[in-house]
Amino acid sequence: MSSAPHRLSVFPAFHKVSGRPVLVVGGGAEALAKVRLLTETEARIVVVAEDPGEELAAVVTRAGGEIRRRAFQPSDLEGAALAFAAAEDDEAADIAVVEAARAAGVPVNAVDRPEWCDFYVPAIVNRAPVAVAISSAGTGPVLARHIRARVEAMLPVEIGALARLAESFRATVARVLPPGEARLRFWGRFFSGSVADRVFSGRLEEARGEAARLLNGVRGEEAGFVWLVGAGPGAADLLTLRAQRLLQEADVIVYDRLVPEAVVAMGRRDAERISVGKAKGAHSMSQSAINALLVDLGRAGRRVVRLKAGDPLVFGRAGEEMTALTEAGIAHEVVPGITAAVAAAASIRLPLTLRGVASSLVFATGHDRDGETLPGWAGLALSGATVAVYMGRSVAGRVATHLIAAGLAADTPVAAVANASRTDEAVFAGTLDDMARLAGLDDAAGEASVPVLIIVGRAVAHADLSNAQPLTQARAVAAA
Repeated sequence: MSSAPHRLSVFPAFHKVSGRPVLVVGGGAEALAKVRLLTETEARIVVVAEDPGEELAAVVTRAGGEIRRRAFQPSDLEGAALAFAAAEDDEAADIAVVEAARAAGVPVNAVDRPEWCDFYVPAIVNRAPVAVAISSAGTGPVLARHIRARVEAMLPVEIGALARLAESFRATVARVLPPGEARLRFWGRFFSGSVADRVFSGRLEEARGEAARLLNGVRGEEAGFVWLVGAGPGAADLLTLRAQRLLQEADVIVYDRLVPEAVVAMGRRDAERISVGKAKGAHSMSQSAINALLVDLGRAGRRVVRLKAGDPLVFGRAGEEMTALTEAGIAHEVVPGITAAVAAAASIRLPLTLRGVASSLVFATGHDRDGETLPGWAGLALSGATVAVYMGRSVAGRVATHLIAAGLAADTPVAAVANASRTDEAVFAGTLDDMARLAGLDDAAGEASVPVLIIVGRAVAHADLSNAQPLTQARAVAAA
């Protein structure tokens, strides 16, 4: 009979070490690394080393551990839960520890010697009391650390607080709810509903009250929650870790046209997806209708991600949506994203503020709510500020005229970044006098709807514009 493929050579388990000695034999860097790891547990740390390093001694002392400044003796293993042989370059010393530990029935790990180990030390994600351990069975510890980094990014820091809150309710739940469906339904809502939302937002007392209401059956259905989430400028890898997590938890994703499909696709597969963005030649949902939609979804107990391009608080109408949600009593939270100005500046290595050149930064929009070109921030540009102009492509010529009329030099440097951070990003450079050319900039389909971020000011001269096209050719390049 052939052996089955892909079977583990180790059995994953967690050792109970609270209050028990864990022995580390060695005084160098390897011993220090293991002691640091042990300080994250409730183990009683015992180090045996004739000459422990100063840093090792300090770490053990801070942890309330014990240092035995002498050679290892088999009696050191008495009562130990685990042992580590970390003598560094002294194979005979490590073998002596391993043999003594096995004779005493104590599981032993010989650092960097997998063939001598009874157990391996995994890469650990610590969210006490929750822990995630990743092991490659000694074959690829660096790979295990890479995987750990990904898990660290995915797992909220507050997950431990959620577990501790659950533990405080466990006895009450067992007393109040019968085993079976009712209890399972409670815990399902506890770990993925509004209780968890409040814990992850740092509102622990609110979370405790929400858990009590859920347990006591005050509400027939759990209240909804709305997150106003910044999707960033478009590149999927610029999405924040919190935004990624929420997309996986949302029941409904309400998104704008400028949010790429690749970002929307990061949501739960069974999540309802509602597009409310504008597109040329098509009717869009009005802002008041979007407000009403979010309120209705929240009242229906849905967990909603309102996904906005860039940052919700920068020309994203988040204020209107927050007001509507607040007036309706719907709990909500803002999750910031990378705004287009920052992404555009990063693409061309443009310091938005620069000592001696630009000491202030202005985020401006090309037109007001009535469609009029904004002249109000011209004075700020005159004072030396770097001005990032959103939604200014179609009125670029009028914006330039206003600025020049206000006294800004016609040869003031200007950079324009279309589709910032995306694979189809395009950069244009010129002067204030050339800005009018942006009004005709088309996307690949020949539609004048490509998002463009315009940056005006002396700081632009310090950007890396080696790959930029002249502003005077903006229309021709886009149509090519």
